[in-house]
Amino acid sequence: MTIEAAALVQAGVYPDEHAAIQDALQVLWQERPAVRIEVAVHRYRTEGLSVARAAALAGVCFDRMKEILAERGVPLRLGPETLEEARAELAALQRMRA
Repeated sequence: MTIEAAALVQAGVYPDEHAAIQDALQVLWQERPAVRIEVAVHRYRTEGLSVARAAALAGVCFDRMKEILAERGVPLRLGPETLEEARAELAALQRMRA
């Protein structure tokens, strides 16, 4: 059975298709940890995300993120390159511990 965003809008469940799609993506993000991990690995590879930021995005600890990257043959870039990156990593780690 296919559910279309337009049908959800017509039924009054959502105000518009964009809201329906955003809610569906939010549920997917929350309910499928593998999706979060895949996105985190992709962004680590392509956007230069730090290990700490990738871990926060994936919802795993720093050490587990290093393991995931190593398992996938992704070279680790350990250590921040700038003071700003160091502060961002520290903030991400503090959020994970809270």
